[in-house]
Amino acid sequence: MSAGAEVLVGLAILVGLLGIVLPILPGTLLIFAAIAVWSFVTAGAVAWTVFTIAALALVVTAVVKYTWPGRRLQQAGVPNRSLMIGGLVGIVGFFVIPVIGLVLGFLLGVYVSEVQRHRTHADAWRSTLAATKAAGLSILVELFGALIAAGAWLAAVLFW
Repeated sequence: MSAGAEVLVGLAILVGLLGIVLPILPGTLLIFAAIAVWSFVTAGAVAWTVFTIAALALVVTAVVKYTWPGRRLQQAGVPNRSLMIGGLVGIVGFFVIPVIGLVLGFLLGVYVSEVQRHRTHADAWRSTLAATKAAGLSILVELFGALIAAGAWLAAVLFW
């Protein structure tokens, strides 16, 4: 593969990493696709080994991303309804105040939903913090898998 094409794959992986941290793009899918294309075009044993490592890292962390934070939310007693409302208000917030509106909208949506459910500020805030921690944990788990995939690709490009 030419150096220019590898730079494009690297840029796609970088955009994918940014898409995980700022959930605007499907970051994991973009990273998977970039490494898959690179592996197909390069077509060597190293390329397919990198693809296997990347695919395993992305799939395993995708499973953990949804199970581990979800379990913590259940233990904290935060219902899916509050998360849905938080997500919807976060999407609206993203368009009202670009980028940070997503986080602010999520917090506001979960808090308002939880105030209606709990009727007290302290309990609603406790649930909002649990939901925020779970969302952050989910992003970190996904980012970890993506960094493993990106690192495997980068090592193959630099050292083989």
